[in-house]
Parts: sequence; C-alpha cells; structure tokens
Amino acid sequence: MNTNIEPERSAGLESRQERLARLRKGLAGAGVKLTHQRLEIFLSVADSDDHPDAEAIYKAVRRRVPTVSLDTVYRTLWMLVDLGLISTVGLPKDRVRFDGNVEPHHHFVCTRCGRTADFTCPAFDRLAIPDAVKAMGSVEGAQVEVRGVCPSCSGKKASINRAKRK
Repeated sequence: MNTNIEPERSAGLESRQERLARLRKGLAGAGVKLTHQRLEIFLSVADSDDHPDAEAIYKAVRRRVPTVSLDTVYRTLWMLVDLGLISTVGLPKDRVRFDGNVEPHHHFVCTRCGRTADFTCPAFDRLAIPDAVKAMGSVEGAQVEVRGVCPSCSGKKASINRAKRK
C-alpha cells in the first residue's frame, strides 16, 4: 500500500469555472437566487487556498461590496454549507473556516497559526470506515485532517529559541 502523503495539488481540485458552475446549479436546485453578494461571498471562499474564516471573508467582500453586512456573510456561508457547496474545516476551538473545494481531499492544519492547506492522497481516499463508525450512522464521506506545525511557525520557534540562547 502506498502511504505517500505528498500533496498532489492538481488531482481532485476544481477549477474556478467548475466551482462557479457547481454554485449556480446548487442554488438553482434549491430555488435560491444567485445575488451579487452571494456570488462575491462564494468567490472569496472558492478563490482562496487558505480556508478563510467568516471575518476574513467579510473583509475581502466588503472591499468590493461596501454594503455587505457581517450577518449576510455568516448567513450565506451557512446556507452554502447546508447546500453542500462549501464545507468547514479546522480545529474546533478556533473560528470556523470555510472550504470552497468539495472534491475529495484532505487537510493539513497548523496547530499554532491555524493555517489550513488542501492535499490529496490516494491512500487516505482508500481508508476503510470502521464498523464501529458505520454503526453510529450513515457515513456520507470522510476527510483526513493532519495536524502539525507549518514551516512558517517552525521557523518562528527556531528563531525565538536561537534568540533566547544568545
């Protein structure tokens, strides 16, 4: 069994056009109008690789749509989650982060700064769901969340430790 977990960025990642098509189809199927504000909120998630939280999305959208409210951003994000058009990721103690990529993939989450990155791994995709989990309910999908320290935070700690020794 191949246990390589190196990121395979091109596999399983939708293009912007595919994400927009999925948004239009999903909203139309739910009878929800695609407003300018909803489109901008979705694009802020879909075009981001860093899995922004609602506050970051609000700030980004507000630059383009000054009349948008934080409440509208939150309501739109949770509607998109409910429709399966985006998902949430990250550590439960942190603010919820949103992911525009609903294709099968996994996440690396930095336990210091919360940075979240997508990766694909065929070996993880083939993980068997344990019977004990199946007994808990109907499994609709699974994602592996790998937690660790990102290179940026690793460098910060190393430089702090070097500074303390001097």
